[in-house]
Amino acid sequence: MVTNPPKLKVALVDDERLQNLKNAFERQYGGAPLFYACAPGRVNLIGEHIDYCGFSVLPMAIEQNILAAVSVNNSGTIQLANVNPLYNHITVSCSEEIVIDRANPKWYYYFLCGVKGLQEKFGITRLPGMSCVVDGNIPPSSGLSSSSALVCCAGLVTMEGNQQSLSKVDLAEICAKCECYIGTEGGGMDQSISFLAEKGTMLAKAKGLNQNGFLKLAEVPREMNASLEEMLALVDEVLHPEPYSREEICKALGITSQQFSTELLSANTQHVTNFKLHQRAKHVYGEAARVLRFKSVCDCAPTESIQLLGDLMNQSHASCRDLYECSCPELDQLVDICLKAGAVGSRLTGAGWGGCAVSMVPCDKVPSFLQAVREAYYLPDPRRAAMEKQSLFVSKPGGGAAIYLEK
Repeated sequence: MVTNPPKLKVALVDDERLQNLKNAFERQYGGAPLFYACAPGRVNLIGEHIDYCGFSVLPMAIEQNILAAVSVNNSGTIQLANVNPLYNHITVSCSEEIVIDRANPKWYYYFLCGVKGLQEKFGITRLPGMSCVVDGNIPPSSGLSSSSALVCCAGLVTMEGNQQSLSKVDLAEICAKCECYIGTEGGGMDQSISFLAEKGTMLAKAKGLNQNGFLKLAEVPREMNASLEEMLALVDEVLHPEPYSREEICKALGITSQQFSTELLSANTQHVTNFKLHQRAKHVYGEAARVLRFKSVCDCAPTESIQLLGDLMNQSHASCRDLYECSCPELDQLVDICLKAGAVGSRLTGAGWGGCAVSMVPCDKVPSFLQAVREAYYLPDPRRAAMEKQSLFVSKPGGGAAIYLEK
């Protein structure tokens, strides 16, 4: 695997989207771009809500991505424009600290997260002027990491624009951390797959213990030297299915209510009074085990591998729906329709509570699958029908982030 993001020479006559982006850049700024940067979105095939618990997940870069056309200049400003007229343009001074308004998450603030993260990494006191035009074809608010792809693209733009060099791993780590500027912080899956993906492949990423210092569920089985199957049995043994109250948890851990609020709860969970520890832990350990089984099937490729992978995806959706409770009626309906339309496996992805479903469909069934889903889910509802073109699409595993130079 190449260590740094690749620099690829491309003929724009062979790429209509890049040619259109170049044309938009020239109309906006009156000159040609110096280079282009690309960062893909991602779909998580399996491994929902477990990356930030310390477990591996199996994401796949999709072919939909964020593209940026860029020139470097002495203007003393960073000019950001978007080919989508719904998104406002902005100009930022290079001589002032980049300020990101968390309470007002405009598209360009995500771009500026990537700029700010790389600026701090390299200790650049004054950035060079840059002019950028951005184009994205990842459906927004779909759970396919359009915002993280935008941050990654901006990080790549800033690195290249400042003639610096970083490995894909370093870029992924920086871009994961700098999303905190906008108020989001995940487990790093989105950024890792955006940089490390290779076209055509996927990326695999209580008893007798002192609970002090344990912050992630993945740390417990490692400390106990226990398998995930043993952890699932232990969950059934020591955690009751009924929701726990704050008082019950504090008593079990030997902490005060104040410690519970300040040390264990995040800002957006301070109001919660009941906690389904049994269900949540069972999902996390069960989902982590499914990820390992999924990877094992991919590695060994048994005769019935496609059906095995599909079954694991279906089990994942059931767990998300019933144990983690991160699905919703619309997603459950969509998954059911996808399975009836010919998918071998289908599940929610992108965290749930809305977002999208990912389905594994044999190549020869793709046209009939798309038509069946279109007729059963989109066309009966005018609101859904209006979004069908951007919401229903096919993707094979895509490549990772890259710099493009015109031939």
